[in-house]
Amino acid sequence: MPISNEFTSVLSKDWEINFTQCNPNGYLKYTDLCNLIQLTAAAHSELGGISFSDMQAFNQAWVLSRMRIEITELPKWKDVITINTWINSLENSRSIRAIEVVLNERKIIGSETFWVVFNTKVRRPEELKLPISHFELFQERKATDISLSKIIVEDSVEKINEKEVVLSDLDIVNHVNNVKYLEWCLDYVTPELILNQKIKSIEMNFLKELSLKDFVQINRHENAKRIQFTISKETKTSFVLEINLE
Repeated sequence: MPISNEFTSVLSKDWEINFTQCNPNGYLKYTDLCNLIQLTAAAHSELGGISFSDMQAFNQAWVLSRMRIEITELPKWKDVITINTWINSLENSRSIRAIEVVLNERKIIGSETFWVVFNTKVRRPEELKLPISHFELFQERKATDISLSKIIVEDSVEKINEKEVVLSDLDIVNHVNNVKYLEWCLDYVTPELILNQKIKSIEMNFLKELSLKDFVQINRHENAKRIQFTISKETKTSFVLEINLE
């Protein structure tokens, strides 16, 4: 699609929280927060002419490589939030995108995301084949206090479960959707930590894609202030999650 007449380098989009997106306490699920962040990023890409549909003409897609979310509070059922997004960097095959969630004119959540251009046929990164010069970059406008990082995994992780990838885990790129990794891990977090909003930040590293019928192992390391998870296939780590607690 051509660049929309409505395109701006900073996008603001409103979302009303519905009951299907909420935990039993009425507050937004962390997984649905990630979904809303990605839907907003996708909307911005579509207006700017670099959407999934645009990129598929070249067998390309944006895939998430790293994501950090810092949470002051979560919105609840029927709240209307505004999600703002802009790009910090965009060159070759890589982009860093910032996102902030605003409720009643207060920023309550900040996120930094790192995206890679991925060839969906040969299954490897490559340079973007679409124009990007119309995007203004905001290198100094950060959405989080701490930038993305490579998570250092503790040595003493413990195996807690095994899982086979099923069809409902896959997305339009034909690999496990990044939110699914988070969902698998959050099932092994003490429910009170989630329901009482004790999670202050979530950071994820997506290392290797997983496909249908892959068999994976879920591992965990936990202390009073931090929980780490890894998901591995045949001893190779595909995903790392770090949760920092209040």
